[in-house]
Amino acid sequence: MYARDVGDELLTFGVSGKLIMNALVMFDRQTDTLWSQFLGRAVEGPLAGTELEVVPAVLTRWESWRLLHPETTVLDQGGPVIDAYSGYYFRPQAGVIGERNEDDRLFLKELVHGVVLPQGRKAYAHRFLKEDPVVNDLIGNQPVLVAWDEIGGAAVAYDPTVDGRILSFEAHDPGESGAVVRDLETGSVWSVLTGEAIAGELAGSRLQVLNGFAVFWFAWSDYFPDTDVFLPEG
Repeated sequence: MYARDVGDELLTFGVSGKLIMNALVMFDRQTDTLWSQFLGRAVEGPLAGTELEVVPAVLTRWESWRLLHPETTVLDQGGPVIDAYSGYYFRPQAGVIGERNEDDRLFLKELVHGVVLPQGRKAYAHRFLKEDPVVNDLIGNQPVLVAWDEIGGAAVAYDPTVDGRILSFEAHDPGESGAVVRDLETGSVWSVLTGEAIAGELAGSRLQVLNGFAVFWFAWSDYFPDTDVFLPEG
């Protein structure tokens, strides 16, 4: 998700019909600049080279969202909800034009949580996170917490630094509001999806979300061929 303001102007976007390495290319109606949806960067036109501000967001299931926000309202457009791409997920083809960078460290269409930082890029396969739902890691010199929410089928990456102290985390039994983790330093309990401490010494504190999103492995490795990959020990 990206903010639409660039400088003093609020842009509106549409779908150009073009692809770059299988990923959507947007255009803005104010300048007709083309933007890479994957990179959040203008690639052709008057604003070429400009980057959109990333707005932290989590792709999760309705069940998990409802646990956190039982009072939420839903836009109902009527009729059944159908995923037109359901068959694509299981076909062996990589997108429309095939993969550019063949990398067999993970399966072609494996879902990963890709994290993009100035210090580097790293992919965390969902299947590994299901087995090990709390990962205390480093990307370059940046401490990283990657946590998995089983109900929502979602991963989130956080900076585990709070008030200058780097915390370490472990899995904790989920509560009424969904998946949680506990830090080893204070015993505080934190929501996986919001990054907020909901109990303990640090209650009310919030972890900073790091730029990351769910993506197929072939697409991630095409755009970031130098990416690191998280592999569980053993």
